[in-house]
Amino acid sequence: MRSSRLHHVILPALFLLVYILPLGARDLFIPDETRYAEVPREMIASGDWVVPHLDGLRYFEKPVFGYWAQAASISLFGENNFADRLPCALAAGLSALLIYLLVLRGGGRSPEPDSWPATASTLIFLTCFLVVGTGTFALLDGVFSFFLTACITAFYFASQAQAGSARERFFLVLAGAASGLAFLTKGFLGFGLPVLVLFPYLVWQGRIKELWRLGWPAILAAVAVALPWSLMIHLREPGFWWRFFWYEHIHRFMAHDAQHKRSFWFFFLTAPGVFLPWAFLVPSAAGGIYRRMAGQERKNSLLRLSLCWLVLPFLFFSISSGKLLTYILPCVPPLAVLLALGLNTTLGRGAFKLFNYGLVGIGAFLGLLLAALLYLQLIGWEGTHFFSASWKLPLAAGSIVFSLALGLLAVKNSNYKNKILLFALASLPILINVQFLMPDLTLQISAPGPLIRQNAHLIGKNAVVIADQEAAAAACWYQDRDDVYLLGSPGELKYGLSYRESHYRRLRLPAVVKLIRYYPGRVVLIFRSDKAQRWLSKLPRPRHVANSGPKGFTLALF
Repeated sequence: MRSSRLHHVILPALFLLVYILPLGARDLFIPDETRYAEVPREMIASGDWVVPHLDGLRYFEKPVFGYWAQAASISLFGENNFADRLPCALAAGLSALLIYLLVLRGGGRSPEPDSWPATASTLIFLTCFLVVGTGTFALLDGVFSFFLTACITAFYFASQAQAGSARERFFLVLAGAASGLAFLTKGFLGFGLPVLVLFPYLVWQGRIKELWRLGWPAILAAVAVALPWSLMIHLREPGFWWRFFWYEHIHRFMAHDAQHKRSFWFFFLTAPGVFLPWAFLVPSAAGGIYRRMAGQERKNSLLRLSLCWLVLPFLFFSISSGKLLTYILPCVPPLAVLLALGLNTTLGRGAFKLFNYGLVGIGAFLGLLLAALLYLQLIGWEGTHFFSASWKLPLAAGSIVFSLALGLLAVKNSNYKNKILLFALASLPILINVQFLMPDLTLQISAPGPLIRQNAHLIGKNAVVIADQEAAAAACWYQDRDDVYLLGSPGELKYGLSYRESHYRRLRLPAVVKLIRYYPGRVVLIFRSDKAQRWLSKLPRPRHVANSGPKGFTLALF
């Protein structure tokens, strides 16, 4: 098949198979998926689209646009797993489309000779494990990364347009609007990261004198998009900006006790894992990137943009005190571009050795993964087996074997485009089936939904529902309620509980005993099973107890 037509078939099919079809395959995981389902559900139920609430409490961890997107999906498709995850999947697909357009037209004055590099970069992006993870889970990182990608792509197109032209102004306004939406999704990073990337890029291009001319239309558009809600939330909740700016930004970035605190080297050590399977091909691509930068393309604006886009945010997030793997998702689009251009240069010269070594490396990794899977399932570890369903082991093993077979074909193939394509397709069996192959222990630990649904007949509309902070959002989502009491540590609900009118929602065990005596047969307690012995020993004997396992959750009716 001609490379100019390849993307019309492969890329949409890949997106549908990996990102859309498996969205409803498993229950929502705590804490993120139940949280990002429940906040939009409460928006719809209450009609309040300005102030985010979780369990009826003020929830100021993020701005509002990500919730709006998921609320729109829930309104269209109902309260289900598919609707909750769909905006994140669409964000991944739209990001892939932007990467394709960026590489296709990104050469500017020296464009690529065909559409294959654009196809390759999009394949790399869509098959990166981190992108698949954020695109098939309900996380706001993917939506934020999409707007950031849109901002940088639009600004780049503006910088390639004729100075003062309508095209330039259009793309600058588009870049600013995308930055404003990124701000409304995840906060001030939506303004800061584009500046961190684009200012050094313009300096490297020797265009620092154009900074004001290129900057002011984007700034005005960003402010115009971000300002209306920012003013509304300030008028409704004057404490929002203090909480959001100082705690969610300054404290998380600088404090010694920041949430998710990690060392500076955390992302350096973990990046190879989250960038799988393409991390194995970085050595092969690096030579091609160096050749491009040292040769006639040393002034290639797309290469320079991609390097600024990859390196500077990566270092920024490494400096931050608080770190999660999903934070470096904005670094994947430029990595995909660089890998595609580098691999095309290296392999186009017939230099296959490092590429084939990378294929051998990923093959060895998959071989070890298969051996570990067979050992854990057939022999077990500490009495625990990977899967309880008999069909899961053949599906998992078959996916790995099929991936190994495609990798072997990639090694033997002598056409460099086919080698890249086969390597990308080799990951598909695993990426498609992983949603169906979650280990039993993972489901037990992370998915309280089945336990709540199976015992829904015990939880009437008049029931008094009490949960620990891990189960609270799930209890709200699966029961369509926003009045769940909290027992134990407040966790992410701490700020909402700090308001005087919400103090009563946090209980201690003596208060739970009083509620049980006052509402016999109507009090339901949902909590992590490792607290069962400690809590149930101090409460009246429950009428019914069910649990999802020793590391899962317990539901008790009193």
